[in-house]
Amino acid sequence: MDGKRLEYKGEAALKEIERLTRNADKVQEDILKEILERNRETEYLSKFMDKSGSPKEFKQCVPVITYKDIQPYIRRIANGEDSSLITGHPITEMLCSSGTSAGEPKMMPSIAEDLDRRTFLYNLTMPIMNQYIPGLDEGKAMYLYFVKAETSTPCGLPARTVLTSYYRSKHFKCRARDPFNDYTSPDQAIICNDSNQSMYCQLLAGLVHRHKVMRLGAVFASAFLRAISFLERNWVRFCNDIRNGQLDPLITDPECRTSMSNILLQPDPLLADEIQNICSRPSWKGILRLLWPRAKYIEAVVTGSMSQYIPALEYYSGGKLPLVGTMYASSECYFGVNLKPLSDPADVSFTLLPNMGYFEFIPLSDHGTLLMDLDEETEVPKDKLVDLVNVRLGCYYELVITTFAGLYRYRIGDVLQVSGFHNKAPQFRFICRRNVVLSIDNDKTNEEDLHKSISVAKKLLEPYNALLVEYTSFADASNVPGHYVLYWEIEILNHSNSYTNSNSMEDIMVYDKVFQECCIAVEEQLDYIYRRCRSYDKSVGPLEIRVVESGTFEALMDLIISQGGSINQYKTPRCINSNPKALQLLDSNVKASYFSPRDPMWRP
Repeated sequence: MDGKRLEYKGEAALKEIERLTRNADKVQEDILKEILERNRETEYLSKFMDKSGSPKEFKQCVPVITYKDIQPYIRRIANGEDSSLITGHPITEMLCSSGTSAGEPKMMPSIAEDLDRRTFLYNLTMPIMNQYIPGLDEGKAMYLYFVKAETSTPCGLPARTVLTSYYRSKHFKCRARDPFNDYTSPDQAIICNDSNQSMYCQLLAGLVHRHKVMRLGAVFASAFLRAISFLERNWVRFCNDIRNGQLDPLITDPECRTSMSNILLQPDPLLADEIQNICSRPSWKGILRLLWPRAKYIEAVVTGSMSQYIPALEYYSGGKLPLVGTMYASSECYFGVNLKPLSDPADVSFTLLPNMGYFEFIPLSDHGTLLMDLDEETEVPKDKLVDLVNVRLGCYYELVITTFAGLYRYRIGDVLQVSGFHNKAPQFRFICRRNVVLSIDNDKTNEEDLHKSISVAKKLLEPYNALLVEYTSFADASNVPGHYVLYWEIEILNHSNSYTNSNSMEDIMVYDKVFQECCIAVEEQLDYIYRRCRSYDKSVGPLEIRVVESGTFEALMDLIISQGGSINQYKTPRCINSNPKALQLLDSNVKASYFSPRDPMWRP
């Protein structure tokens, strides 16, 4: 990418968005030509195309793939083979996606200029935001950013998350020192590997600068709520630090201590008293506006699975701070921006920018009815894909990308709906992640993995003449951290090997330890990302099994059929997050509840 594009600020950034979207078809055509020109002699593309590398041949011959198709090439590069297997540029790092394959994080290849593209998109967000809320350059942003543990591939390439890559890069550290980049958090606190020490220092810095803060946020809504929970537990320590002008000795990271010494310059008992009076209130409703009275909005991802956190955010903000999602991105590629950032979260749409990669779409609907039966194993005909500028308003699609770093016609797994157009560039609502049924933070558990995990755990019941006859699940975000809930209906076999209808509380209580073992057995079978979130990040709480009365799932079927379901096509829903009445029915029939007794092992 042309390095000059990193310099777009203010009005120039808005003009660049207009230029790109007006010429979306031409920009996309040029992007594909450039990708093929650079990469046409790679081992991967050479299997499907001759060396002419024309876009027409690409669309006719290169298949639509999922991660399992490209993984052997990525693994070879990770083990030391040349990047030319899939790309004409050196791969500089592997980005660990929150998606998984065989229990391990997916590794996405990345080249040096990918950081330029990400920085370009980041640089667009504040000029867009400043159109709606002017004066944001007159204060600071309290954004809570965190890195995650990183490793190396066998050949020494860094393996880390895309956000860790960005925060540790020169693009972030040497970002232009304009007013929009004035964060309360010191860089040293952001890149601290100890998430608790990082959180402590970032929140303390935000409190010290409370009267200057104009914006609040984190990448994900779940992370912002974790920060509020952390604040509830530690506000007394924060007040002591501010009152004494000294950092708590439990913070031992040298760089954190050095950076915070430039913030805690002297004792400030008046500020400490202000914070103490606010935090000691019996209710924390509206606490964010009280602590940061100049704040104009909260920035975080609140679409998709993160929408479950909207009520909690509205509670803590008193319903007075807009929830803003500025951009749409993934480990594989950064896609676009929200041109109307003050939209209601339910109406958020993202405009895909045509210079970020080459975008195609698998049609999921012809008449506005979402079809959800297109899974990873479904082979997609090459000629069925639709170009960016040819998608249709109101229709649903699965996003497919081609990148400079070696992903070709790769299925991202995101289901989108076209909500409008900005010039020639379509705007999309994010509907869901394909096949994902449970998610609290970065974890994404699909129905197949959930079923496999429960299939292993339920075998623990067999020696006790207990049988799991039905189950469903729920991502409970009512507390922080949220956690997975499994609803299990159990039948007890009597001595004649037939089912008993008693299934009383006394029967169930005999199996307390067994159900706890079932909880941890499920967690041990879930993927690497879930186990890391549980055991290392502590962003997901212990899994819970709620045992329900016999006949509960028959009542659930009656309820869903009464809501318009078909008795001929009824299948027990494996997740009931989107059905409040079903959740109420299940909870009203719970007779016992069990939690995982320990953290699952998380290292791959």
